[in-house]
Amino acid sequence: MAVEPVSPRNQAVAAAETVALVLDEDSPLPETTADAEDLARRLRGHINRLGVMVPKEEPALRRAQQLGSAGVPDGYMPSRAHLVQLAEATQELVATVEAHGTGRAMRQRGRRWRTPPINLLRGTVFAIAFACLVLAASAPRT
Repeated sequence: MAVEPVSPRNQAVAAAETVALVLDEDSPLPETTADAEDLARRLRGHINRLGVMVPKEEPALRRAQQLGSAGVPDGYMPSRAHLVQLAEATQELVATVEAHGTGRAMRQRGRRWRTPPINLLRGTVFAIAFACLVLAASAPRT
């Protein structure tokens, strides 16, 4: 299965959407422990994906990784407080990724060839098939 590369901008937007689920005033707090753990898992995933786009010595990355490595505490208030801290650290990491730009990610990925449109490929195959047909029709019969 081929994995489509995701641009750093899309990663930052996805992380910001998850952060909004936790930090927005209009969004409700998770009701169950499972909801809090699910949001924490999503935020940890964003931290992991965004972490490759900034230098390893970046303080925002270290803080986010430290909070992400800690488990969700038991209890309603401690788990929600941890979730808010994790979301704030992720938000800070998103800002750091946007400040650093995509230069490092582009250097790691190397040169990428642009994928031609499907109609161009179809036209090329048709032209080759038509050329083979003309060549076969013009050959003398024996």
